[in-house]
Amino acid sequence: MSSRNNLKARYGPAALVTGASDGIGRASADALAAAGFDLVLVARRRGELASIADHLTQRHGIGTTVVAVDLGSHDACARIAEASAGLDVGLIVAAAGYGLSGRFLDNSAAEELGMIDVNCRAVAALVHMFAPSLITRGTGGIILFSSIVAFQGVPGQANYAATKAWVQVFAEGLRRELGPAGVDVLAVAPGPVATGFAARAGLTMGTAETPETVARASLKALGRTGTVRPGSLAKVLEASLSLLPRSGRTLILQQVMASMMNKTG
Repeated sequence: MSSRNNLKARYGPAALVTGASDGIGRASADALAAAGFDLVLVARRRGELASIADHLTQRHGIGTTVVAVDLGSHDACARIAEASAGLDVGLIVAAAGYGLSGRFLDNSAAEELGMIDVNCRAVAALVHMFAPSLITRGTGGIILFSSIVAFQGVPGQANYAATKAWVQVFAEGLRRELGPAGVDVLAVAPGPVATGFAARAGLTMGTAETPETVARASLKALGRTGTVRPGSLAKVLEASLSLLPRSGRTLILQQVMASMMNKTG
């Protein structure tokens, strides 16, 4: 049996993907559709989601449910649960998220707090809402996205790095809590990825992994480890930074962030 068939046999028949209109979420949806999963696709842009759903249905013959919702809204997860009621969702891929760059106090409080809502609160709400059904099934998977910046403070992205540190720690704890019930939890900590994230964050990136690389590595690692750093770039960054004390890592990433922000000017 192929690894893709194994994936559906263990976590199928349906998967839920947030951030499904772009980047890692879109790449994850593509990979899961190819593996035969029915999909619940979540993002803000209904038109884009509907187009993706039609494409995946025609190409792979799967069922799709579109949920156009802003995860920053406090009723978002309830709307997702309502839309997916009746589906046997065994896999959650929480790929939605965004970042800001610049000094924390130079950004608006609304933007910074909105990022916490999307990157942290919505993730917690989604897991709290869907994990009980995974436990009842006796099997399931949850993939959460931290980052290479999650392991130290990052001046220039102080709040974003903190949200990703929260995701990393949350996933590590959940893995131990839910594992005995048959639910696999994975934290994915990529380096720079070529998505729309950089433009929204006001950054210019040089070398970056593709979303497809991150999606494939994430699905392959689920159930095998607790944290994966997908792609060669993330592994090189991990190896380089791990040799430094935490304060040294913060200093290096401060310089990296400054160079990326300067290029946008």
